[in-house]
Amino acid sequence: MATQATAQHRFSFLRIAITLQTLTIFLQAVSAGLLLTASYGETLHSVGARVMYGASMLYLLAAVLAWKPGGGSLRPVLHATGFLVLASAQVVLGIAHIPSVHLPLGVLMFGLSMLALARR
Repeated sequence: MATQATAQHRFSFLRIAITLQTLTIFLQAVSAGLLLTASYGETLHSVGARVMYGASMLYLLAAVLAWKPGGGSLRPVLHATGFLVLASAQVVLGIAHIPSVHLPLGVLMFGLSMLALARR
């Protein structure tokens, strides 16, 4: 019985991590709009990038915890690893000021994160 409760707790932690990641990606889109219209937009977007990257790392940690000790599927770990790779590329593209790839990748990441959230 304790094993089942622990597994359910880990899966809820995974859902919380995906939700946090999705929210931070959405807030990055909002701060990108502010980047164009407000003087503090660049600061917000820069801070948001760090938070989004941290949320992607938290998602990977939650996926590993749900998989290894909980005996869950490896699939969420692979998805979370993919998100971390995309987040890394997104940060590099943002720093390099390549909006022609940075913006569509952000939209793709939001869509994939929504899909991951819907599946949990």
